[in-house]
Amino acid sequence: MNINDERTLLIKEIQKIDDLALLHALKAVLLYGLKNEGRVSIDQYNLEIEDAEKRISDGIYFTQEEVEKMAKDW
Repeated sequence: MNINDERTLLIKEIQKIDDLALLHALKAVLLYGLKNEGRVSIDQYNLEIEDAEKRISDGIYFTQEEVEKMAKDW
């Protein structure tokens, strides 16, 4: 499979996702990989921590049990 086929497949799979927390996680992975070879500034790191803490306080997270259950489907 070439790079364009991989992109197309990934886009189709992302379009099926209805889970906001999963989309946030995917976005974080993409941004991490695209910026400075994965390195972030301390300011960016702190912003990401604040964002994660907000998501947790808003109830947007997965428990360990939920993650283990999802991992079985991978």
